[in-house]
Amino acid sequence: MERRVVFSGWLFPVLLLLPQLAVTVVFFFWPAAQAILQSVRREDAFGLSTRFVAAENFTAVLGDPFYLASAEITVLFSIAVAGLALASGLLFAVMADRVVRGAAIYKTVLLLPYAVAPAIAGVLWLFLFNPSIGIVAVALRRLGIDWNYLLDALEASAIDGASPRRRFWTIVFPLLAPTSFFLLVVNIVYAFFDTFGIIHNVTQGGPAKATEILVYKVWYDGMVGLDLGSSAAQSVILMAIVIGLTAIQFRFIERRVHYA
Repeated sequence: MERRVVFSGWLFPVLLLLPQLAVTVVFFFWPAAQAILQSVRREDAFGLSTRFVAAENFTAVLGDPFYLASAEITVLFSIAVAGLALASGLLFAVMADRVVRGAAIYKTVLLLPYAVAPAIAGVLWLFLFNPSIGIVAVALRRLGIDWNYLLDALEASAIDGASPRRRFWTIVFPLLAPTSFFLLVVNIVYAFFDTFGIIHNVTQGGPAKATEILVYKVWYDGMVGLDLGSSAAQSVILMAIVIGLTAIQFRFIERRVHYA
């Protein structure tokens, strides 16, 4: 029987929640409020002169062809990151589950990349796959290749004669649906925000703004272009997009997820 913890008063539960609430307020709500406030103002790079401009920053941002192009790149990039990450991760997980000898070592190796910071991973990728000096690119050129070109259910289904493909789609994938849903949300948020370090270290938004996603444009316009109002407006729009996408996923996609 499940045991439930009952508190005699409300003060102790509130005290337990205070650290997390403090972190949320300091690192999310306060910066978000400051960004919203700054997005309706126009000020110089040093903050010496400030005036209220209402929605002018948003109008300018949404009418900027470079911003719209950056939004299109972000959508394509997010789809690629979420789709490829889920597909490749699921493929490697299924392969690791079938390994008999050295399975623990194989699964441990699969988890090692999570210990590498995204910015460092981007630099390593650049060293490996740079078309001019990358180790992999050089090796491929020497080869003549141009660089630019749930055990019980599974056992029962196997005994019944189900093929590996049928076992995957009818048993493995439905059981992994909750995890896949969580990873979908995490990967989309990752593609919108956490890829800044990789892009900044590898491409700097180039070539010709081809990899300038929204979060990089927010930083570039604010820190390099010194247009703080426009940068704040872009960050508010980006925050609204991510919150909206997450809400849509939980509202519609989660209905199709079966939690065992």
